[in-house]
Amino acid sequence: MNQQGVRWTAEQVLVLAPDDASRRAGSKLATAGPWSGGGSDGSGAVWGLCRGSGGKPYQTVVDTTGPAYRCSCPSRKFPCKHALGLLLLWAADGEPLRGSDVPDWAGQWLAGRRTRAAAGQGDRAGSGPPAKPADPEAARRRAEQRAARITAGAEELEQRLADLLRGGLAAADRSGYGLWEETAARMVDAQAPGLAGRVRELGAIPGSGPDWPVRLLEECALTHLLDRAWLDVERLPEPLAATVRTRVGLTAPADGPVVRDQWSVLAQYDTGDGRLITRRVWLHGRGSGRTALLLSFGAAGRAPALALPVGLALDAEVRYHTGAGQLRAELGERFSAPVPDTGPPPGGSLADAPAAYGTALREDPWLDSWPVTLTGVIPVPSQDGPWLLADAGGGSGLPVAPAALGRPGLWRLAALSGGRPVTVFGECGHRGFTPLTAWSADTPETVPLT
Repeated sequence: MNQQGVRWTAEQVLVLAPDDASRRAGSKLATAGPWSGGGSDGSGAVWGLCRGSGGKPYQTVVDTTGPAYRCSCPSRKFPCKHALGLLLLWAADGEPLRGSDVPDWAGQWLAGRRTRAAAGQGDRAGSGPPAKPADPEAARRRAEQRAARITAGAEELEQRLADLLRGGLAAADRSGYGLWEETAARMVDAQAPGLAGRVRELGAIPGSGPDWPVRLLEECALTHLLDRAWLDVERLPEPLAATVRTRVGLTAPADGPVVRDQWSVLAQYDTGDGRLITRRVWLHGRGSGRTALLLSFGAAGRAPALALPVGLALDAEVRYHTGAGQLRAELGERFSAPVPDTGPPPGGSLADAPAAYGTALREDPWLDSWPVTLTGVIPVPSQDGPWLLADAGGGSGLPVAPAALGRPGLWRLAALSGGRPVTVFGECGHRGFTPLTAWSADTPETVPLT
């Protein structure tokens, strides 16, 4: 800790980059040469002027309590390479950032941002009357019309699944992907994006490996279950009904309990489908013991707005969404600047991971995975087969999920372990375990694996 607040590590900075090209470009700007007029202060602000190709340097400022960024460059990436380079230089305690007098151009943006943030927190705290729909009756009619369209889409999808089974799953690879995409488009027309996503996943299975008919049958069964659940949603218990509505694509409000805690940022990673980038941020409450999942979205080619460096802890409120077994939440008011985390959350054994996932499936049968922390495990690399996380005491192992095998983080995990037990946080699902973060017994430092 110093007058500039918590000093991030280079890894915590680079995880904010929207893509690999931005990471490389930002790293090239993490030297004193292109920077001037820079500084930082105890409120979490970092600023500097970066020499570019034009005659006027780019004005770059970052509020690390968000984090939030502003740069006068024309880049549409968020954060841009100048913001990344500035943060990397700050993380290294670079000489050009020793100033503490905030220039006007940075101060105006910081003041405006913090004023807006304070106003937003006041609204969430109930400082004003809650907004009411202009026409509740019209809103009700729109909801009924959308529900009717989703019902029609679910019935059509049921017919598509019946035709598929009647024709035989082994022949599903002959029709190609076009028919699946057409069915997905019809689900989009029915305003059921959750069903559309499941259809696209079904279309990617045929011909994808030696056991693809088995996997296709499994996923068809889950899709059929979701269809039937929606068609009978009014007869379901409310927590499960809320989960079904979310799974078909209806937006669920964050009207669950509000929990204030010291939230550890355990992991952050992005996934994309060519149309949308989804960012997942996992938090763990030190006092409550609860886990929360924050989601943020960005159009293809643009990073989501929410970015929380892994390895820090936030004194903040989160509000959970309703639904059976829901972990999704929204980040609310933050009460102080982030501070370095103190180590991993409490963990369990290898046997606890599939048990926790199985218990969660009772609440939400469509869960792909469940967050768990494992202690005393040793990664076992393999050149031509699945990696394993082995119990340090011997006798059991948990396969690493196939989707994680191509990530460089696995070798980082092996290097961190060196054959000794480590603590690993990740997602356990029916395909295996996906490691996201690790800690060694020698240091409480959080090591991202994504």
